Amino acid sequence: MKSLFESYLPWTAKSMDLHLVRQNIIAVNIANIDTPGYKAKRVEFEDKLQAALEAEERKNITRTDPKHLPMPFDPNKISPDLLKSIDPRVIQGDDNVDLDKEMSKMAKNAMIYNTLAQLTKKSFDTEKLIIQEGAR
Repeated sequence: MKSLFESYLPWTAKSMDLHLVRQNIIAVNIANIDTPGYKAKRVEFEDKLQAALEAEERKNITRTDPKHLPMPFDPNKISPDLLKSIDPRVIQGDDNVDLDKEMSKMAKNAMIYNTLAQLTKKSFDTEKLIIQEGAR
């Protein structure tokens, strides 16, 4: 029996979680813009998410019998990499947080997160409509 929900929802949920982590790290960078010696951090996860998606696709392709159960996606296997800036400081007392760059990253990240949230909402709205129409 197929799941009531779309197969992409676990991927969307994990991506939203990872974008939330990124948003928090960007906020920490901005909050520490005047902290002496603070090094900006960044979060990367896109490569891991893409590799997990490709591995999931390969698993589905290599099933030799329709009775074989596909392995479910385990979002706990994907975690973000927290990277600290290693740029040397050029001027004593200056930090390496660029407000314009951080705000740009924050805006881009928020747009991606909001798009994923809208996609999820649309999926649930569709399920709700199916349930309501089926009850008639």
